Amino acid sequence: MVVLATKCYVEGDARERALDSLDSLVANDLAELDVEWTIGVLDDDFVSVTVEGDDETVAQNLLRERWGEITDHFDDGETYTGTLRYWNDKGWTLDAGQPIEIATDELGLGPGTAEQVRDRFGVVQHMPLKFVYDADGDHRLADESRDLLYGWTRDEDGETGGRLNVNSATRGEVRATLNRAGHARDVVTIERLGLLEQSVVCTEGTDPPGLLASVGTYLPAELKCVVP
Repeated sequence: MVVLATKCYVEGDARERALDSLDSLVANDLAELDVEWTIGVLDDDFVSVTVEGDDETVAQNLLRERWGEITDHFDDGETYTGTLRYWNDKGWTLDAGQPIEIATDELGLGPGTAEQVRDRFGVVQHMPLKFVYDADGDHRLADESRDLLYGWTRDEDGETGGRLNVNSATRGEVRATLNRAGHARDVVTIERLGLLEQSVVCTEGTDPPGLLASVGTYLPAELKCVVP
């Protein structure tokens, strides 16, 4: 069994749609392999995939590479993935099967409080983030996640109009909502951050705060803007 570093924290029909979406993604990733799989949700909302078959080791490694893995073993100095659980005056706390506290100074994302940094970079709750584990507790955000977030705030080619980040919805649900609200032309693409966390890349000239105001009533979700 592989415990993916992404959560399914919605309920009812929304949970069924989310797990159906994940099943389709897993089917696409493992299409060429001789395996069968079963998807489940653990008590802490992390998603598990149990794989059986001749190619199960290859399949498990593909899933780990794509989604990251929640593990109960950490080595000092190694990089792992957790999801943003909460934030306070001290910094961000990730859920990686156990709480991983990252002090504001160790985020490496510039000045401001932990909440101000989260707002500036449009980080929604439950978004998967990579961190470097420290045996003494001085964990830091990994360079890969820092580069990702800094990249969102830059538009060197002037080809995009920023981003609208969303949680609690699948990629398909976000796209359908944008279409229903009449904003299909305002979107370059929708990047999948996690199962229920998406990043809408806006076209040049689109105002992300205006887009948020327009679609916010359609999505029971947290929405954060990133303006280059």
